[in-house]
Amino acid sequence: MRNNTTPGDADSVARETPISGLERAAAIFGAFDTTHRELSLAGLVARCGLPRSTVYRAAERMTELGWLDKFGNRYRIGSHLFEIASLAPIRLQLREAVLPFLHDLHNATMTTVQLGVLEGGRILVVEKISGHRPMPMLSQTGGVVPVYCSALGRAILAYSDRETVDSVLDSALPQRTPRTLTSKTAILRELAAVPSRGWAAEREEGNVGVSCVAAPIFGPLGDVVAAVSVSGPSAMVRADRIAPAVCMAAAASSRAYFTAAPRVDSI
Repeated sequence: MRNNTTPGDADSVARETPISGLERAAAIFGAFDTTHRELSLAGLVARCGLPRSTVYRAAERMTELGWLDKFGNRYRIGSHLFEIASLAPIRLQLREAVLPFLHDLHNATMTTVQLGVLEGGRILVVEKISGHRPMPMLSQTGGVVPVYCSALGRAILAYSDRETVDSVLDSALPQRTPRTLTSKTAILRELAAVPSRGWAAEREEGNVGVSCVAAPIFGPLGDVVAAVSVSGPSAMVRADRIAPAVCMAAAASSRAYFTAAPRVDSI
């Protein structure tokens, strides 16, 4: 059916369905990602789908609160949010506990090391160490990567419950490179091999010329909480050479996180 709604009508429809201030803020935050770190007002409107006047008022108020920073006519995520985010357990306990072992792994392999957790059907990159060999095609800290075609994702899925696995693999699995596995059966076969060897891998499935090896990090209850990986040019990142160091770092990280895991504070 053809949509005959004009831009003015769209604003009217939006006004007929009021949303809360928090929902407006969430929509504006959602407009930013690793490829859209700065946005003009027009960019915010286009990416969050709210009326221009609503976006302007909300963005200006969010700037006053320190949630956004404004440089000229462009908006960025505010530094105050970084301060708040640093208090989240995922960064305060997990990242701080395993960071020394990430540095050890980077020193041993001399290529990019990442720490990731499963969040909302994607892998959130909690930490990334690139050293003198930056790989801009890889997600930065705070960015996300697909679960199904990343070694980080497979290392976590291999130890996740079936409901979590199905929710990921029953979703769309777009082919990112000619090597990307997009068959649920093929990916399940990859996951089944992880527990016996202790590591997961992907070879040029996310980016052409880049391979990755990852191993899981476990929490105090024995559940998988994260994964650590080494990524780099395929000629350098070979599982037979890299996997032992990755597994050693993951095991040490699990022990460290067990000690630093969140405890219930007394009130």
